[in-house]
Amino acid sequence: MSPKPSPAGGAAVDALLDPSFLENATQLQMSEVRRLRRAAEQEEVNLSYTRRLLQGRLDIVRRELQRRAEDDGRSLVDLLPEILAEKGRGPAHGLGRHQTVQPARPEEYESWVNSLTPGADLSAITDLSDKKLETAARSLAEAEKGLSERRRGVQQVMDGLAGELGRRYRDGEADVAALLADEGRH
Repeated sequence: MSPKPSPAGGAAVDALLDPSFLENATQLQMSEVRRLRRAAEQEEVNLSYTRRLLQGRLDIVRRELQRRAEDDGRSLVDLLPEILAEKGRGPAHGLGRHQTVQPARPEEYESWVNSLTPGADLSAITDLSDKKLETAARSLAEAEKGLSERRRGVQQVMDGLAGELGRRYRDGEADVAALLADEGRH
């Protein structure tokens, strides 16, 4: 049996989710709070990208199982536009955040998603047995649940840091002119 992959996002997300991560935010310099928020934002984008990769594979696996059960004569390739159009999905559960950064190291996230289905090469999905596809679907669904929980945790950290920044501006502890000058240097 293959070893279980590490949790989504690995050590970087683990650090953000550590309960002590936000404990001293009120004592940190503004530049450090902003740096931590940018780091959390990057990890949230990475997790979001990974989730999209994972969900796409899960949608394809589930549709292949459905296609086999219904035996409607269409090939999986014929069904791809329908699968990828996200028809039938429920409402989005994201928080509508505007992403200003791109995922870092996308090849690592693809490798992580691929590691979730050992022994089931999804690039040859039509050659896989129903049992292997069902196992892959369970594995992907379980991983998606864990990834989504971690992503929500990172979003809470982002919100905590943004709240601290907002509090400083609201309470007069921070200067907007200094922020603009600092942003102009980056």
